[in-house]
Amino acid sequence: MHRFANPARFTRISRALTPWTAAATLVLLAAGLYLGIFASPADYQQGETVRIMYVHVPSAWMAMACYTSMALASAVALIWKHPLADLAAQETAPIGACFTAVALATGALWGQPMWGTWWVWDARLTSVLVLLFLYLGYIALVNAFDDPQRGAKAGAILALVGWVNVPIIKFSVDWWNTLHQPASISRLDAPAIHPSMLTPLLLMALAFMLLFATLLMVRIRTRLMQRRLQVLQQMEIEG
Repeated sequence: MHRFANPARFTRISRALTPWTAAATLVLLAAGLYLGIFASPADYQQGETVRIMYVHVPSAWMAMACYTSMALASAVALIWKHPLADLAAQETAPIGACFTAVALATGALWGQPMWGTWWVWDARLTSVLVLLFLYLGYIALVNAFDDPQRGAKAGAILALVGWVNVPIIKFSVDWWNTLHQPASISRLDAPAIHPSMLTPLLLMALAFMLLFATLLMVRIRTRLMQRRLQVLQQMEIEG
């Protein structure tokens, strides 16, 4: 992986990949939304509100995946001093925070007609809210220091410590009695969801993954260009 640590090499590769990942994102989003809205049936209990699942579930998956990616990048930055690892972690945080906010908002929209309330302080919902606070805390901590290296190191430690919340989110419905339904896809026997619903759900999940990859590459390239511009401005001032 260290051969991708070179900013120029990363910029060249990511610039070539971005149009393809962006196009694939749009195609998968269109297919997933079409199948989810027009081709999949309404649920016999939840009715049409079940269609919120096609945005809520992938958003929740990506909220946890982004934080795991952020923690891994932070570990690489702390242990191996990977030049782009800190940037990857810092640019993942806002994306992950947005996925988490979407998961919470769509969960409230879905929960109100099902549970009769917008919010309950059960284990799954509370742990996802904690995840949002961890994202926001990481962003604030990284930018709280005059020395960017100190901020990056402090944020990396928080990201690693906070990762313990991810398995809590995943297994909260198994460990505690919650209103949130248990896992219906990642079961050992078979997914408890009809293929007509599973297909658009997986398409949307893949679309969200590619959306994350696209946004991350664009954000890292932007940060690299900003740094380069700052160096050029400093050289001009000193010269």
